[in-house]
Amino acid sequence: MYTFIGGLILLVVGYFTYGKFVEKMFGVKEDRTTPAYVNSDDVDYVPMSTKKNALIQLLNIAGVGPIFGPIMGALYGPVAFIWIVFGAIFAGAVHDYLTGMISIRNRGAHLPELAGKFLGKVMKHVVNVFAVLLLLLVGTVFVSSPATLLYNLMDGWMAMGAILAAIFIYYILATLLPIDKIIGRFYPFFGALLIISAVGILIQLVLTGAPIPEKKKKNM
Repeated sequence: MYTFIGGLILLVVGYFTYGKFVEKMFGVKEDRTTPAYVNSDDVDYVPMSTKKNALIQLLNIAGVGPIFGPIMGALYGPVAFIWIVFGAIFAGAVHDYLTGMISIRNRGAHLPELAGKFLGKVMKHVVNVFAVLLLLLVGTVFVSSPATLLYNLMDGWMAMGAILAAIFIYYILATLLPIDKIIGRFYPFFGALLIISAVGILIQLVLTGAPIPEKKKKNM
């Protein structure tokens, strides 16, 4: 439990210290107009409130991480906590923040397009290949993990194939329809649900005194 609480403290401290340092280095300007307003087309570029954007980005970036992260830490001990905490502070969070900000400063361009602009056409194609591969891997996780969770919650009364089909249909509709029709309406709700789930797991771990190993025990 000490490792778990310490990890939470480090994440908060990292946000207010290293996070502020990164923000300062990048040179944020609050008066700069974002692509949602400059390129507004009521399809892909739609202005939304700060709260909605925050919850949507939380869901996009974190996904099932806040649920599986603490569980992995409880199962595997300090190694998982070190990987999650320091990886989030010095790698994942910085990468996502800087990539997002660079995209905003370039009319909302995606990663391959940014690579083509700053590194040339060859690197654009290279990044395209990696992007397709990573999207395939991420897509697999973001389909199989929710499907498994729903299947277990439903206690098997709905077939796994039907759940997978429903998730795929939802993803396709969310991609094709204007961003404020599905993503703008449902993602903030799912983002809030994600926060509630993470807090619920935290409270349950503390109240039940769940045995989180501080070091890996050797097999006897």
